[in-house]
Amino acid sequence: MSDPATAIPDTSTDLDQLCDRFKSGSEKVQLQLIPELAGAGEAGLKVLMEFLLEHRTSPPNAVLGSGYQALYAARTPEAIAFLQTNFPQGIVPLRSEREIDYSGLQKSLAEGDFLQADRLTIEKLCELAGTEAIQRKWLYFTEVENFPGTDLQTIDALWFVHSEGKFGFGVQRELWLSLGKNWEKLWAKIGWKNANNWTRYPHEFTWDLTAPKGHLPLSNQLRGVRVISSLLSHPTWSGSQS
Repeated sequence: MSDPATAIPDTSTDLDQLCDRFKSGSEKVQLQLIPELAGAGEAGLKVLMEFLLEHRTSPPNAVLGSGYQALYAARTPEAIAFLQTNFPQGIVPLRSEREIDYSGLQKSLAEGDFLQADRLTIEKLCELAGTEAIQRKWLYFTEVENFPGTDLQTIDALWFVHSEGKFGFGVQRELWLSLGKNWEKLWAKIGWKNANNWTRYPHEFTWDLTAPKGHLPLSNQLRGVRVISSLLSHPTWSGSQS
């Protein structure tokens, strides 16, 4: 009979319990457990692979995005091969009505490089607007009104899925509407303004998941609110202009 003091912990039982909790848990619980699975070695990563395969035809969500990112960050030969074989373009379909390539944005978000992703987002929005916007590197609100909904949904989904549901245009819109479309309240809520002082780019912004909900992606407010108003009021979010 073995000495309880020197008994080897049954790690397989622990992993089985973790797996059961993950599969039966709510989205919030699943997001909390993904780092534990990723830290459980090859067996934990295998659970995440199986989960992604099981839900590969489901609409992308924050749990799938977080699971993908955990495998992406693991960089084991098995994880790399799995992602290249089954999700070569990531979790979110990179759809565009204007043949714009969103793979760079997908990669930056998968890596958790939110600063680079933010820079790429404005670049892609300028690409949507056309040659003049690309040259000036900022947008007119009238250009935003003509953006194809498919592309805005792709950009938004990439941000939402790869931020545990914290970032994206849809999140910002939801907060804006909940605050009665009050911009000053929104700026404070999402950390773009403190009292009368605008948050300074880039060092005063928070480029990780400790940021307030809706903190990213950014929109330049020095020229007023018409661009972001057009963006958050775009018909693609609700089917009609708000």
